[in-house]
Amino acid sequence: MSKRVKIALISVGSLLLMAVAGLWYASSTIDPAQLVKLLAGSVKNATGRDLKISGPVTLRLFPSIAVSAEQVSLSNAPWATESDMLKLQHIELDIKILPLLSKRIEIDSVNLSGLELYLRTNSAGKANWDMGSAPSANSSLAISPAQDDATSDSFISLKNVAMQNANIHYQDASGEKTNYQVQRLALSDGGDKTAITLAMKYNSVDIGLTGKAGSLSEAYKEWGASDNKVPVDLVLSLNGKTLQIKGDISKNAQSMTALNLALSSKLFEWPNFSNPAVGSSGPGQASTHRSSSSSRFLFSDETLPLDSLPQAMGNISVNIDQLSLPKRKPLQNLTAQIQLKGDVIEISQGSFQLGGGRADIQGRASQFSGPAPSFALKGVTQNFTLEGLMASLDPSSKVSGGNMKLAFDLKSTGKSLHQLAGNSSGKIQLSIDQATMGSNFLNDAGDFVMTVLDSMNPLRKKSSNTVLECSVAYLPINNGQINIANTVGTETDRLKVVMAGSINLKTEAVNLTINPQEKSGLTTGLDLAGLVKVGGTLSSPQAVLNQAGVVNSAVSIGLGILTGGATLLAENARSLTSKTNPCKDALRPWAEIYPGAN
Repeated sequence: MSKRVKIALISVGSLLLMAVAGLWYASSTIDPAQLVKLLAGSVKNATGRDLKISGPVTLRLFPSIAVSAEQVSLSNAPWATESDMLKLQHIELDIKILPLLSKRIEIDSVNLSGLELYLRTNSAGKANWDMGSAPSANSSLAISPAQDDATSDSFISLKNVAMQNANIHYQDASGEKTNYQVQRLALSDGGDKTAITLAMKYNSVDIGLTGKAGSLSEAYKEWGASDNKVPVDLVLSLNGKTLQIKGDISKNAQSMTALNLALSSKLFEWPNFSNPAVGSSGPGQASTHRSSSSSRFLFSDETLPLDSLPQAMGNISVNIDQLSLPKRKPLQNLTAQIQLKGDVIEISQGSFQLGGGRADIQGRASQFSGPAPSFALKGVTQNFTLEGLMASLDPSSKVSGGNMKLAFDLKSTGKSLHQLAGNSSGKIQLSIDQATMGSNFLNDAGDFVMTVLDSMNPLRKKSSNTVLECSVAYLPINNGQINIANTVGTETDRLKVVMAGSINLKTEAVNLTINPQEKSGLTTGLDLAGLVKVGGTLSSPQAVLNQAGVVNSAVSIGLGILTGGATLLAENARSLTSKTNPCKDALRPWAEIYPGAN
């Protein structure tokens, strides 16, 4: 070995020894109390919040800068209930040394345990995680995925994240509380891939996410600054049932985020996310508290969370062989093609099977981020039966037969179900043939349905079974007004019934006339006091006697002798003599509602 090489090696070795000694000396002489004071002052200047570290703080400067601290807390917004927004039992932070020489901050890993995070929003729309103005775009400390060239060298990069035993508590302005318990979260960045592992619990639902995606740290660094595509290959699990998510997410400076994803599963379950024991959960358990609705309408006037709909471009395909729903029979062969076009979401080729029946659905939502969101929905069913449908809703239902068909084509605008109902226009048609029903099969259908049912069939409660020969309901809707001009007809083994009147979905006012006609020779047991008008509202219907009827009208349609001083509902009663087939008279061509339907 030449003398020059020996001198060079000795020099380099001496410099390394000096650097190691300097780092050891710095790590042994830095006062942790001064470090805590420096960190607290920096956080206070940046956020206006108080950072407290009650436990021990340790610092290591070689081979990387490592900081660990215990019992860390960050104060809350002045208007929030809890004194601290964040509490943390332990944190470890590892920062690479060499990138600092290039004015880059690369955090190799962050490890958090025992996190308690309280997120709140108030009635003014203020969130407690809003902590003043963000750093200037020209600041070397700005942490933004869209830095310009002048500041990109100082970008903070985060490679690996690990979190254990975290509880995240969220409360919105209405007081509704939602808790999430995260048992484990790990993001491990290796080369061009990030391995993802998540295990958490929301109420009684176990949620998991595993798989790989493109490098999340690189994606965040370059997001929006240049063409960036992140491939994803993930498996979402809910209570052990899995959904495969494959595709990519991309973004460039000229366009919004683009999603091209395929969702597929052999067997997936959509669980019941509601908490069965509201307000009784113990520490560390997820709970949900829902404030009672003050809506006076059947269709709630509470604002829908339309702001959670994604604004993106691209396509999402859905293919699930079997989708289980809470307390329902599973849907089979659920497929859909979803197109994302900014604030427009279109669903085409949507279909599913239930029993032996099939439903085809198309939908469109647009301008959902604006003041007047617009929606359109149309669909048609085939080969459904009332027996199969009721069995999927209630396995104890006493219904047999009942071939049925439904078609609808609806459009509306609004931000709540009440607005959507009140502004709706379109058509709905339902037909049912040849069914036998237990007298109580619709007892849980709601006050309005029960009131109408009892009015249409006064004999329903006097017989254990009703034989439904046919029923047709054609409901045209114009700006929230349903006008029924003898377009609802029903025929049982004992009665023929025609309905007329109106329902105003803006006010939910009901004004219906029920015109029954007994079949010849089957008059025994008819309760004439049940032949009524239905008024009131959808949420509070009222059945009232129609005082306009006269005995002559009753006799002319063969309903026999009135008893008990009650009068027969007689509006349009004479026309019933020509209404020999109420179902046929009410039915409209299916193609008028859903093009191509037979």
